[in-house]
Amino acid sequence: MTEAQIQAFLLEHGLPESFRLTLARICAPLAERAAELRRARGRTVILGLCGAQGSGKSTIAQAVQRILETRGLSAATLSLDDFYLARAERDRLAREVHPLLVIRGPPGTHDVAKACATLDALAKPGEVALPAFDKAADEPRPRSAWRSVRAPMDVVIFEGWCVGARPQPAADLAAPVNPLEAGADVDGRWRRFVNDQLAGAYQDLFARLDDLALLRAPGFEVVLAWRAEQERKLIERTGRGMSPEKLALFVQHYERLTRWNLEEMPARAGLVIPLGADRAPL
Repeated sequence: MTEAQIQAFLLEHGLPESFRLTLARICAPLAERAAELRRARGRTVILGLCGAQGSGKSTIAQAVQRILETRGLSAATLSLDDFYLARAERDRLAREVHPLLVIRGPPGTHDVAKACATLDALAKPGEVALPAFDKAADEPRPRSAWRSVRAPMDVVIFEGWCVGARPQPAADLAAPVNPLEAGADVDGRWRRFVNDQLAGAYQDLFARLDDLALLRAPGFEVVLAWRAEQERKLIERTGRGMSPEKLALFVQHYERLTRWNLEEMPARAGLVIPLGADRAPL
């Protein structure tokens, strides 16, 4: 990216000058890695980007896309979040499987078939509409609000808090990891369902990844503060969002798998990027 393009990106996203370090030490290497894979394989490359809530995945993915485009490559960014099930479908899961499934985010609350179909379509010629989810309304956006791209893409950046995750061993599910699990999932039925979903259709989805990068948080302890910053911005933009108390409960739905990703994923991810508590690369 040129200096003018960097300045425009920082302004567009309301980012501080310190984000230049992230551009140089995270975004540029990711773009180079994806471009090299594209050259080597001669087809659409899907780069998975995993990181805890609030780690900056979407902003980093958009920056990688911009860098690739400045190099003459076509690129698209896709988020696992945009495949959340509608509230009515999660209500059904809450009634039939477990009440905790009304909360979006954990495996089992995404339209995995739609995610697979969208990734596949981005590798074939044609116009592709990219699904979108309205987090403030907690509902998918209408199709008329989806953006479209012309495929095939050279690179697709697929980001999400559990992108590329693998299921935990069954024995690890026995003990609760936080008050939410201890109080609302006493028999472990919710966490077993989530783990089973991750072991099934999600592995088919993640098998489409050509590479996986992990933004490694220093620990789960920073996630609430990171996610609270996101929520403040959402409230400023839309006037809707969660109270601090609801947010603290919300992030507990993600704790088990976030901790597991930090433990298990570094040994097999193509690129591991350690972050400090301020989200800056170490």
